[in-house]
Amino acid sequence: MARIIKIFFIFIISMVMFSGAAYSEGEQSSLSTLITAQNVPFDRCYAIYNTDNVSLFFLTLAGINANRFQVNEIQSKSGYILFTAVNKQFLASISNVNKNQGLLRITPVDGVYYFQPGIVLNIFKFVELNVEQKPQVIF
Repeated sequence: MARIIKIFFIFIISMVMFSGAAYSEGEQSSLSTLITAQNVPFDRCYAIYNTDNVSLFFLTLAGINANRFQVNEIQSKSGYILFTAVNKQFLASISNVNKNQGLLRITPVDGVYYFQPGIVLNIFKFVELNVEQKPQVIF
């Protein structure tokens, strides 16, 4: 009887430990999840920020540079940046939602959404952290 009680308590304790690990993993992506190639849904590839499209363009360019991705082409008038990350090309396009909000969309050029989600999420995080700082003109 004592052995059955020990097994029961071990089972309960292990279930509590594993359910806690699964819950915490679901809240925030781990490093291995961010760098492992996987199917990324389209709704994780765009974000709306409370800034105009010009500031958002320069913040996106700075975020691409900060992550040390290779910039292939910049079109500031049409608002897109073509860059390469982990041997895959991405298109970052910036547009206005309204006069106070801008939309940043980062999509793979080949249309295959099987890539490391950290590529997109790191740029979004950089923009989010620096959106309060407006770009300054230096003469």
